[in-house]
Amino acid sequence: MPSETPRIGYVVKTYPRFSETFVVSELLAREARGERCTIFSLRASADERYHPELARVEAPVRHLPRPEKASSAWSALAEAAHGDPVVAAGIARELPELLQAPVTEAVHAVRVARLARDLGIEHLHAHFASTATTVARLAARVAGLPYSFTAHAKDIFHDEVDEADLGRKLADAHHVVTVSEYNLADLRRRFPSSAGRLHRVYNGLEIERFPYRDRPAHGGPLRVAAVGRLVEKKGFADLIEAVRMLGERGVPVEVRLAGGGELHDELAARIRSAGLDDRFALLGPRTQAEVRELLDWCDVFAAPSVVGIDGNADGLPTVLLEAMASGAPCLATDVTGIPEVILDGVTGRLLPQADPLALADALTAIADDPSAARAMTRSARALIERSFDSARQAEQLAELVAGGALAERAVA
Repeated sequence: MPSETPRIGYVVKTYPRFSETFVVSELLAREARGERCTIFSLRASADERYHPELARVEAPVRHLPRPEKASSAWSALAEAAHGDPVVAAGIARELPELLQAPVTEAVHAVRVARLARDLGIEHLHAHFASTATTVARLAARVAGLPYSFTAHAKDIFHDEVDEADLGRKLADAHHVVTVSEYNLADLRRRFPSSAGRLHRVYNGLEIERFPYRDRPAHGGPLRVAAVGRLVEKKGFADLIEAVRMLGERGVPVEVRLAGGGELHDELAARIRSAGLDDRFALLGPRTQAEVRELLDWCDVFAAPSVVGIDGNADGLPTVLLEAMASGAPCLATDVTGIPEVILDGVTGRLLPQADPLALADALTAIADDPSAARAMTRSARALIERSFDSARQAEQLAELVAGGALAERAVA
């Protein structure tokens, strides 16, 4: 590692965001290897709960104010340009681009450009190919800096994604990271002219925070954990139906689902209608520490993801990696990057999406012989240690910023 590393400006839509634990893990890993980061948050966080790992992030956070009216937007442009001829020239040069962007994003971009110059930032990186990357791209053009971004799932798969806009972001970027081989192949197919800029870097875990534990038989109901936002792509309606089927089979089960979201009331109604109130608990949002307790409690972890009707889909859920690291037998569906980690019968059970019967059968098999999954859980832990250590992730990201070649080994 070089003795002097470039200062990185992280552009994110909201920081901190309760559901985006991967951003915090990434920052911690980069700081651990000596990188200096500054966070630019485009919106104030509305989350009322925070993960304790946030306290370990040393990077200062700059929350950018939203312009209240058109006159304040022009004042922000003038303020950013004042006293910095590079930014002033950049605003003049990029004015056509700035005028095409939403006003708030244009103002955020020139503010980030000026702050980046003032703070000595040498590279901008955004998470998600949507708003944050719009700002990072424009700020980089104004300030004359390279930028990169990480593409995840909704930002590239949703049917509202503007292909021309995404293509411009890819074409202008120094490099682009995405979180699975599936995403990588999809983006390279859709944007062949930018294929050389695209790289797969898996989201990493601080593996020591997820100690492995074998699951001994305990003679009680099958304890099932699930974690995720209560939205269509998580497939939790299929889990409710699978648990209803288990009841018909006489299989005792207890489910705890951690997460909040727009489908809470609908899922709660499904649970009541299926007569599962005493067996299926909606816990609401939980901190990372509480999720670790849930993973330690469970006999099996279920991730029944589906592709939504709007094209939205999971990328590679971080909590699935955490469950694999912790020794929980994992059942997951064949959506996007999930088959890269859930190798059927080897590291877990890979099931067809939107198939509650297959999920019920897999849960029944675990209930009938919980020890049979032990070999799979040990293989899963070994895979996480090999390919999903956040220290390795940070090293790969640093190699990309430096312009070096990145060895993209598939999961073995």
